[in-house]
Amino acid sequence: MADIESLLKEKRTFKPDPGFTRQANWNKKTAAEMRKLGEKNPERFWARMAKENVSWFTPWKKVLDWKPPFAKWFVGAKTNVSYNCLDRHVEGEGAWRRNKAAIIWEGEPGDSRVITYAELHRDVCRFANVLRARGIKKRDRVILYMPMVPEAAVAMLACTRIGATHSIVFGGFSSEALRDRINDAGAKAVVTADGGYRKGKPFGLKTHVDAALEGVKCVEHVFVVKRTGQPVTMTPGRDLWWHDETESASPKCAPAKLDAEHPLFILYTSGTTGKPKGILHTTGGYLTHVTTTTKAIFDIKDSDVFWCTADVGWITGHSYVVYGPLSCGATTLMYEGTPVHPGPDRWWQLIAKWGVTIFYTAPTAIRTFIRLGDELPGKHDLSSLRLLGTVGEPINPEAWMWYHRVIGGRRCPIVDTWWQTETGGIMISPLPGSVATKPGSATLAFPGIRAAILDEEGHDVEPPNGGLLAIQHPWPGMLRGIWGDKQRYREVYWSKWKNVYFPGDGAHKDSASYFWIMGRIDDVMNISGHRIGTMEVESALVSHTDVAEAAVVGRPDEITGTAIVAFVTPTGKADAGHDLVVQLKAHVTKEIGAIARPAEIRFTNALPKTRSGKIMRRLLRNIASGQEPTGDTSTLEDFQNRPRKPLRDRAHDTLVGHHDGRSDSAGQQPLEPALDPHTEIAAPLAFRELEARHLALPGVVEVWVEGGNLLPREPLPAPEVDLAEVRLQTHRSVRRDDVRGLPCAHQRAGDDELATIVGHLAARLASLPAAHVVQRHVTGAVEANAGLTLGLAVAHEHDAPESRHGLGPPSAKASVAGCVLDPLQHPRHAHPRQRWTALLRSRELEGGDE
Repeated sequence: MADIESLLKEKRTFKPDPGFTRQANWNKKTAAEMRKLGEKNPERFWARMAKENVSWFTPWKKVLDWKPPFAKWFVGAKTNVSYNCLDRHVEGEGAWRRNKAAIIWEGEPGDSRVITYAELHRDVCRFANVLRARGIKKRDRVILYMPMVPEAAVAMLACTRIGATHSIVFGGFSSEALRDRINDAGAKAVVTADGGYRKGKPFGLKTHVDAALEGVKCVEHVFVVKRTGQPVTMTPGRDLWWHDETESASPKCAPAKLDAEHPLFILYTSGTTGKPKGILHTTGGYLTHVTTTTKAIFDIKDSDVFWCTADVGWITGHSYVVYGPLSCGATTLMYEGTPVHPGPDRWWQLIAKWGVTIFYTAPTAIRTFIRLGDELPGKHDLSSLRLLGTVGEPINPEAWMWYHRVIGGRRCPIVDTWWQTETGGIMISPLPGSVATKPGSATLAFPGIRAAILDEEGHDVEPPNGGLLAIQHPWPGMLRGIWGDKQRYREVYWSKWKNVYFPGDGAHKDSASYFWIMGRIDDVMNISGHRIGTMEVESALVSHTDVAEAAVVGRPDEITGTAIVAFVTPTGKADAGHDLVVQLKAHVTKEIGAIARPAEIRFTNALPKTRSGKIMRRLLRNIASGQEPTGDTSTLEDFQNRPRKPLRDRAHDTLVGHHDGRSDSAGQQPLEPALDPHTEIAAPLAFRELEARHLALPGVVEVWVEGGNLLPREPLPAPEVDLAEVRLQTHRSVRRDDVRGLPCAHQRAGDDELATIVGHLAARLASLPAAHVVQRHVTGAVEANAGLTLGLAVAHEHDAPESRHGLGPPSAKASVAGCVLDPLQHPRHAHPRQRWTALLRSRELEGGDE
């Protein structure tokens, strides 16, 4: 197979600031010494790091026991993660940190707490004693399903203190996803809360736990933190209030002396199949890895306030919100809410309020703020920042430059980090005191990590050609397996080459041996025989001044094999339409060549992402190819528990008629919108307003309103009538009235359920002033298992029955009409240049707002 071609050329270089280098934990001399040792003997390097950075009760007898693909690190040694994160900072030489802030916490509503190391130690011991008193022992599994509150960190550390293995399930998962993880782990207890806050509103958690535990026999107790005050049902004998249990518990609990290979936590991550993978990490090696990388890469010091914006439900939150910073004795900031509530400058406000010095976030968040403009961070004093970091996926060079210029004030080094849930800690990253950085490059492997670029046969790929990223030697933070499935562990990570770990990413090196991550190998596109990574095309698009974010995927093409489809989020001031499509295609051609020119560009206000910030390109490939989503979508942001906004090809959040930029695979001109020139549109109706109106209906789980082109056919209304398409999807669930608890799996609804939904919608529309339902159509979806498609036509009350397709008099408030086409007559099948969407129009004439 041909190598992956590297097309993007980035020549900007930023040398370490001499002042930063002088004060760095790892200056140039130290870094050179560590790198030399790591290259020569990784085991000796990691043994040195373990001695310097971790406290042990018993020393190891052997550094590494490697029986491919299974590894054991620091064999025979005993330690405890809770002891390293707490006790050594409140006693002995580190006792001066007793009254130092360990956690600064801010809730989304604005409430806050500062917890010292002594207070955190006390709280952890109390909850550890509660767990023991309720029968939780070493190796028992405890599920944590919580909001981003300090009690989440307390529960994590309490589990590690007594040797229980925790498994955090992100608080946005549905009850069904939670049940799957509880059953897979065989959990004995669940720690949760009544709810949390997101975007200004409380959301429930305990209700999901109750639904998840129906029929589950392994869970004996549920511990509930009171956060929002929402009413919850407490099952006698099983459910226990956190505050009641901890109030009388002893604040003293000796840490268990655990083997270095004791199972620390299980963290479930998505798979290409429907079943998530339970990634297992153990104690001594993981702690050595995250403590060392926190100290070296983030240059963390006792005077720092470290803010990693990840949720503790993800590996980044495990490693660089809780365990890494606390093991180093640092102050870590935890924030409960979203980046843009109550205003889009909330993050910058928090940095100024708490004097954050080190800021670590995802490229997708950076690109979101680029779209919002430079004015928001400019309103706040960000001068406390001294180091920036990125995590989650490759950062585009122009996003890197914006981060450097606007947030870092051109003075802060940026550590662009590559790692995974499976690796436990950072694997490739600059050392800020010694390594010159290049926008978009993760630079060099961390000392003790042997990373390489290989071809399919396992041979080294010469720079600057691209290939497959590989790790050629075990490392202490590596996963120890997939929980309960050794064979899957072998097949997924160790089957491509002998005794070499394959992370699934493509990459290349430049002439300075810097690594450039090119994205998941599944995302590599074969264009006319050229294998091109998505990251470079996305970087070229984002470098255009009118683009805030872009995701690129391939779809099948008869001529080129694969056609490039780009999903683009324009900046707030950009005019997204045909002209911008032409500009972007020309811009990509200029930046990296005609071979990478997108065949199709679609504009969208939001890209589908996992809750850890990664773009779900697998989902985008399905959309680009006209298919339904496949595989595991449990980690997709907002996919489970609330109606999600679908991707739309639109210039703005309202549709008044626009060139949507779509063209056929042969590169024909975009289609003209099917607007009736004789119809006056006084004011557009926002998509989200129409969606919100229909989502208020009982039984409605999702509403998709989309504007575009329509090929009308009899017996549909005449073309001049206002048209709207409304897609309603029902989901499989035992509680259909509980929208937040619905899983993502689609199914066709029965006749009774379908009639109920139609009836609700028809009744609601008929009740609107100045309108009544005149006809309705119901049909199955175009693709199997895609849900239902429902259409209703609504006309003005002033219309005569015999002329109900007319527009009605100008005194009417609004007009919304809808249609459904027979799936067999879907224009996508009938004509290559048409796609089935209906044109949405609305008026607000005389008579107020409807």
